[in-house]
Amino acid sequence: MPTYTFLHEPSDIEWDEMMSNAERVQYLKDNPEVRQIPGGFAIAGDHIMGVGPKTDGGFNERMEQIANSHPGSPMADRFGGKSKSHKEIKTRSVLKKHRVI
Repeated sequence: MPTYTFLHEPSDIEWDEMMSNAERVQYLKDNPEVRQIPGGFAIAGDHIMGVGPKTDGGFNERMEQIANSHPGSPMADRFGGKSKSHKEIKTRSVLKKHRVI
């Protein structure tokens, strides 16, 4: 449940209450001398500051195996190429360059 911050205007007392949105609407209707103070919100997660979610080595290894099984796919461009020889990488780049779409 969200936490809302309220202000009792005559006494200038501020407090927080945890309630549902429907309860908040009813509470404000029943108490006209109380108003809600807009509060900030918290953002949590790995997506802040462009960090992005972290993946473990097992996941990356499995993605590389799938990419190697499908060499012409976008997944191969992203995850493949780590276990390929120099000749295979150059051959793929030439084929990609001259591919007719």
